[in-house]
Amino acid sequence: MHGEKRKRKTLGEYALQLREKQKAKYTYGLLEKQFRKTFDEAARRKGVTGENLIKLLEARLDNTVFRLGIAPSRQAARQLVSHKHVTVNGEVVNVPSYSLKPGDVIGMKNKSAANTSLTSNVRGKNAQFSWIDFNQAELKGTFIAYPERENVPENIKEQLIVELYSK
Repeated sequence: MHGEKRKRKTLGEYALQLREKQKAKYTYGLLEKQFRKTFDEAARRKGVTGENLIKLLEARLDNTVFRLGIAPSRQAARQLVSHKHVTVNGEVVNVPSYSLKPGDVIGMKNKSAANTSLTSNVRGKNAQFSWIDFNQAELKGTFIAYPERENVPENIKEQLIVELYSK
């Protein structure tokens, strides 16, 4: 009796926008402050803010280490970076939010590459991503270019995030 008359409310515009922002934050493993900073940087850049946001999120070092297949998850990639196992252009970088530029070479520190417990997880699954290239033998990858929106597999409606932050 009671359940038949009750209708489930459809989510409002704000709820949809908030849900999309939360999904993006959790997917990339960011806290609100980091996510907001990334959004502000995307808004400052020329071009479409939503696409810029996706490009900046994909250009993060921890995300690229994950995309290269060096780590099984973004959290594991973040830990590898913060524990100084990852190099960018031959220099050790321990900042997961480090923003890569096209042409940057990402690799494992020599000592870390010799550690089988770290290298056993390397899958090298980059074949599906056109913006990165991975050399399995050398454990090195190259960030070729910023990805185009249609090439990023994450199902995020970035326009809703832009609308939320534009309020």
